[in-house]
Amino acid sequence: MIKKITQTNLILITTLFLVLFDNYTFFVNLVKVYPLSENFGFLVSIVFVLYFFHVLLLSLLSNRWTIKPVLIVVLLISSVTNYFMNSYNVVIDDSMIRNMMQTNMHESLDLLTLKQMLYFICLGLLPSVYVYKVEIKRQAFKVELFSRLKLILLSVAVIGASIFLFSKHYTSFFREHKPLRYTVNPAYWIYSTGKYINKTFNSGPIIVKPIGEDAKIIKHSDANRSKLVIMVVGEAARADHFSLNDYTRETNPLLAKDDVIDFTNMSSCGTSTAESVPCMFSMYDRGDYSYKKGITTENVLDVLKHTKDVAILWRDNNSDSKGVALRVPYQDFKIPKNNSICIEGECRDVGMLVGLDKFIEKNKGKDILIVLHQMGNHGPAYFKRYPKAFEKFKPICETNQVEECTQQEIINAYDNAILYTDYFLDQVIKFLKSYENRYDVGMIYMADHGESLGEGGVYLHGLPYFMAPDAQTHIGALMWLGPNMSKEIDQDALRKRRNKTYSQDNLFHTLLGIFNVQTDVYKKDMDILQK
Repeated sequence: MIKKITQTNLILITTLFLVLFDNYTFFVNLVKVYPLSENFGFLVSIVFVLYFFHVLLLSLLSNRWTIKPVLIVVLLISSVTNYFMNSYNVVIDDSMIRNMMQTNMHESLDLLTLKQMLYFICLGLLPSVYVYKVEIKRQAFKVELFSRLKLILLSVAVIGASIFLFSKHYTSFFREHKPLRYTVNPAYWIYSTGKYINKTFNSGPIIVKPIGEDAKIIKHSDANRSKLVIMVVGEAARADHFSLNDYTRETNPLLAKDDVIDFTNMSSCGTSTAESVPCMFSMYDRGDYSYKKGITTENVLDVLKHTKDVAILWRDNNSDSKGVALRVPYQDFKIPKNNSICIEGECRDVGMLVGLDKFIEKNKGKDILIVLHQMGNHGPAYFKRYPKAFEKFKPICETNQVEECTQQEIINAYDNAILYTDYFLDQVIKFLKSYENRYDVGMIYMADHGESLGEGGVYLHGLPYFMAPDAQTHIGALMWLGPNMSKEIDQDALRKRRNKTYSQDNLFHTLLGIFNVQTDVYKKDMDILQK
């Protein structure tokens, strides 16, 4: 039988469990920066600071009515965040929380592993059962209040004394080693959740500001035909795994024959789909973009729509458009009902091409922009992202628990998925070529972000931009233009600029430029197609 326990003791015991069992990543990274042999006193002090900081945090968040729900929620979530930080070296910040909130069930199942369930049961569920069953000793309100105040004052005193005694160490800890704080569990995810809620729900009613209402298409005398452009939004495709960019493996054999123009120095706006996709279609550059600006300002699709001469369609085989396609026709191609090429629950990107002829015929006489949002290289289950026929590089990692595979097995599976993207983009080009007699055709491909494949123990994506490796921000990007499009665009000059530094900031103006849109929000110097 579990004995009665005071609120104070329950907080102390729960905090001790959290510090000892849910902060492995923090302590490992801490010792790398501050070796134990040289910093023993400081490391002992930081354990006390970590412990009493969480005691203080949980004391402020709970009272006699909320203490059990608060502690149980913290234990359950911390077990999951602990797993992801230990397994993939990701950071649970507000951007990662937004990405998780916008992830669908299919993607969530890709992340589910036996190891994750063991973390959840042993570090979340079992201690939560103890918290739930333990009987809290009832005390008079004044006694409980006095006890809580003593606990808070003790926590503040220990934290203050520790920082005072090792002030030089803490100065470098707070100023020079900011990433260390991102792995403190549960404090950082609690802070990030508050930040996410504040950004998402604390901004009043969403009023979308119109832009580019003056937009109109300027037809040149030698360009009177309508344009048909397909924009492909890639997923987790890093530039250094494209053979077009001199990767030693042949991952782009078909595109190499398609006379495409690849851009070797393209960087992303963010390190997650939820951040990069709305940013790349917005008028703001990475330095000015924010989630609030993104949801309260129209994007380039809206500007094209204002011309009344461009028919737009968004087809999605990923999670969704992240708000970009809210005001244009949208079709979900993650489901077999719409996507005719699905095997064992995995709908293929190439299925998004089926039925496009009907949309084109329906909008005959108009310029047309079709956006295809790929599943691409969505991890960690890279082996699911391509049919067996594309398994060229072996052996592969055949599990979503990538940390259990060798790095070469992970790379093999990832490269096979790139090989399938090569096939898909080649099919897009073939589809466009069938319309060359009627339209000026072109394709733009741009990945949303890159992907870490185990370098330095880091997997997947989503790290804060300032600390993200190039693997997560240096993205695959290329363009194919039909022969009639070349009358307006100097492809030879464009090829000479292929190694120039570009970013997703250029997409907004390039899409306007390719359709010859005249508007105040268009910046010619940001248009990749212009000299």
